[in-house]
Amino acid sequence: MADSDVDAVIVGAGFAGLYMLHRLRGLGFSAQVVEAGGGVGGTWYWNRYPGARCDVESIQYSYQFSDELQQEWEWSERYAAQPEILRYAEHVAERFDLHRDIRFDTRVTLAAFDDSARRWVIDTEVGDRLRATWCIMATGCLSASNIPNFEGRDSFTGATYHTGHWPHEGVDFSGQRVGVIGTGSSAIQSIPIIAEQAEHLTVFQRTPNYAIPAHNAPWDPEVLRQAKANYPEMRARARRMPNGIAFRLNTQSALEATPEERRREYEARWREGGLTFLGAYGDLILNAEANATAAEFVRGKIREIVQDPEIAETLLPSNVIGCKRLCVDTDYYKTFNRRNVTLVDLNKAPIEAITPDGVRAGGVEHGFDAIVFATGFDAMTGALLKIDIRGVGGVPLREKWDSGPRTYLGLATAGFPNLFMVTGPGSPSVLTNMLPSIEQHVDWIADCLAHMRANGIARVEARTDAEDDWVAHVNEVAGFSLRSTCSSWYVGANVPGKPRVFMPYIGGFPAYVDRCDAVAANGYEGFALSA
Repeated sequence: MADSDVDAVIVGAGFAGLYMLHRLRGLGFSAQVVEAGGGVGGTWYWNRYPGARCDVESIQYSYQFSDELQQEWEWSERYAAQPEILRYAEHVAERFDLHRDIRFDTRVTLAAFDDSARRWVIDTEVGDRLRATWCIMATGCLSASNIPNFEGRDSFTGATYHTGHWPHEGVDFSGQRVGVIGTGSSAIQSIPIIAEQAEHLTVFQRTPNYAIPAHNAPWDPEVLRQAKANYPEMRARARRMPNGIAFRLNTQSALEATPEERRREYEARWREGGLTFLGAYGDLILNAEANATAAEFVRGKIREIVQDPEIAETLLPSNVIGCKRLCVDTDYYKTFNRRNVTLVDLNKAPIEAITPDGVRAGGVEHGFDAIVFATGFDAMTGALLKIDIRGVGGVPLREKWDSGPRTYLGLATAGFPNLFMVTGPGSPSVLTNMLPSIEQHVDWIADCLAHMRANGIARVEARTDAEDDWVAHVNEVAGFSLRSTCSSWYVGANVPGKPRVFMPYIGGFPAYVDRCDAVAANGYEGFALSA
């Protein structure tokens, strides 16, 4: 058992935890990072499934706090794959000498606020106990895997995998019969690669998703040179965009354009590829009629690509495009033209049980050598609630959040003094480019701690009235957007029993940053401060 006292304990060594440690060190605070994994990288440490890559262009999915780092790192592809992103995280940890303050293979089990000592007590599975004035949760938004409790789930005699906890040594599916359950982002990325290896692949689809081609390719050296030369302008432009990504946004309404103009614009966006597709018109996630024009264009593309009309119809999404996270793919739809791929529509043939030999769906037995659960995450709150976090009076966070998460700015929650969350529920987080959102949160928290120290303040806690107002605002703006209109992991719909609450803040990155800045400028308005 190792006990230690520090100014701050940071839970998680992903991009948020690494930068938080770097900032606090620079301010002269002592800090300790506790990480469940065996290395840095967070989601990119765990998610090693075939085809795993980021859906934000690599030159933007990167830190901007150090211009030297921006200039020295060479991204190889437009959309970086998991191994390259992990190498980048490892490079950052080495470059800024962060490893010496990180405890790896150490999972936090309890974080309890000791009111009399005004300190957090953090216990781990390996018996460590840490005490700190500040506890900062950098646990990530998509880091708690979700596997539905299928009947007989543990009876399968073959190999099982979850895309979010993939074996580090990789998996070779050559000659195997493989079943993939789920058609979200990780499935859409991995299915084309698994299909190339497997003797036969069966995909179990509950809800079809929209996917836009990535058109991924190595970066042109001249494009990279120009990006590095113009990083300040690119970053400034990104900060003005609702999702924190610098890309071409057409503010015109889709309904103001003629059908031919819309077709040309959508074709251009399809050729460009990626998340920029939703920037084709300014009202695609605000107006259902406008959205329908984009949705039908993508459905038309699916019909063009998939040769079997019946399979194509099964793959057609019927919901609003963008209400679930838009997927970025490489040959996903084309994969269903392969003779060794079968698509099972779970709406017609629901999964009844996992059996020793495979999956029984709609009365049909599907035999497999391996099953891949591409069933996503208990998003936004799952990683936090897996830890027994207790605030004033020993009140558990999971009890306070029983009806859904309640935060002030996604940074703090009333009743839990000196506890901060990086990109917590109630912040833009997953609706934005995560790296700039992480940096904005970390900078705000670091500045807050420096302010507290400079002014002799030992305790900071979100006020209940400020939290109530913020939760009401988050709910109100969610109603303005079509993103809140379908059953997605944004509202916890993929986890049975989870409260249906639209968890991220949909008001846009610039408006959110302005609000955070105003709170700080007004003496941390909405927080109770005490010496």
